[in-house]
Amino acid sequence: MKKNFWQKLKKPILALAPMAGVTDSAFRRVCRESGADVVYTEMVSADGLYHDSKKTLELLDFDKAEQPVVVQLFGKTPEKFTKAAKICEEAGFAGIDINFGCPAKKVAGHGGGVTLMRDLTKCQEIIGAVLAGTKLPVSVKLRTSIKKGDKIVTAIDFIRFMKDLPISAVMVHGRPYEDPFNAEIDYAMIAKVKKEFKAGPVLGNGGIKTPEDGKKMMKEAGVDGLGLARGLYGKPWLFGQMKKYLKTGKYESISDKELKKLILNHAKWALKSKGDYGLVELRKHLCWYVAGRAGATQLRAKLVRVETLGDIKLALKELF
Repeated sequence: MKKNFWQKLKKPILALAPMAGVTDSAFRRVCRESGADVVYTEMVSADGLYHDSKKTLELLDFDKAEQPVVVQLFGKTPEKFTKAAKICEEAGFAGIDINFGCPAKKVAGHGGGVTLMRDLTKCQEIIGAVLAGTKLPVSVKLRTSIKKGDKIVTAIDFIRFMKDLPISAVMVHGRPYEDPFNAEIDYAMIAKVKKEFKAGPVLGNGGIKTPEDGKKMMKEAGVDGLGLARGLYGKPWLFGQMKKYLKTGKYESISDKELKKLILNHAKWALKSKGDYGLVELRKHLCWYVAGRAGATQLRAKLVRVETLGDIKLALKELF
């Protein structure tokens, strides 16, 4: 195994969890600038890499300023993961993560993501295939549980089944597959994973929208860190607030000056990484950034049509 960066990160570890259509290169860089210790890519198809899909390969682009960057792979065919892992290592990532937690229909509906937890033998084969293709540290992302007939397969079942594999880190989303976004966070199950898994850090994920939420996860689950996801929509500075709150019990709101600088940097990096199309993809982020502010409805009508950096600067004049 190459140098395991997970072992060098100071705790609590704050990670940008993988989100399809959100955690692209520009946003990862924004999050690193905002205090993230490690960032994950969007979900990358192992099948796509196996078949040398141009669109999938483009998801592997990153800037060195984002490091450490973990690429997250998803799929359901073990033999395709070895080649995918080799490609990811050659691309220069710090680590590889395997998705065993996504509930999205386009992933879980085709036998991937969290539904793989129903077949722990196949999960084991997938992890083994990735390990066969890389010397990078390999981590996994899980959910607390999924039903299998009249039984329930839990994250603890998964961890115990994989005990002989050199997994470097685990991120656990605290909700089950059957109620993936609204169920109460199962801190007790995450705590059990933390107690069971000794090989590396365990990160708690799910329902973390404020520094207070993060502190509760740390306290109730006893994890080594946090995986932040949808709570970052329009608030990547949550990383900085979280770090300060966990250390001092206090945090400040972002100033208008800081927000404007952050938005323009995000736009600049989006333009650099994807050209004009990057600004089109940025529109949703721009709308999230202004949510809740006076005149946001009218401003969003302009932000969803921006095509140039000049358009963004002009729209921001109405906000700042």
